[in-house]
Amino acid sequence: MLASNHGLLHDGGPQRHDWDAIRTALKRYLRGRGARHDVAEDVAQETLARLLELSRSQQIGSVFALAFRIADNALVDMSRRNGRLAAEMEDDVRSEEPSLNRILDSRRAMEVFDRCLRRMPALRREVLVRRRVEQESCRAIGEALDMSTKAVEKHITRGMTDLRRALDQAGIDLAGED
Repeated sequence: MLASNHGLLHDGGPQRHDWDAIRTALKRYLRGRGARHDVAEDVAQETLARLLELSRSQQIGSVFALAFRIADNALVDMSRRNGRLAAEMEDDVRSEEPSLNRILDSRRAMEVFDRCLRRMPALRREVLVRRRVEQESCRAIGEALDMSTKAVEKHITRGMTDLRRALDQAGIDLAGED
């Protein structure tokens, strides 16, 4: 039979433990190990339950030493469980689909590209579209437009510079995308 006497519990045997003092020491110990307040409370409660069960069946030499040992193990177990849970949740949340932010950034980038292309000189726009969108070679573009390969390359370089400047002004960084 368990009886309470000012925080002291007696299980009918020779052992008497101040469970409140043990609980307080455990919480302080766990907080010192970096556990959040709620985690320290949960681990201390679990530790006391285990200690109480052990004290009913065997003599405990140093209840505080055993309490700290049980608390350490419980903290490690909890950390492992939480780590597995977080990994499972991350796997569940992970998707092959692009994020909403990435979709919105891409749409904004397309708007900026479109606006910038419309403002370019017609020849530069045509060269850039034929090279980057239609993937024609510089040589083929030059032959079709009666230009040298070097002139085609200059239009591409200038067009890409215009596009990069427009993206920078809009605050869009395509290189930072995953």
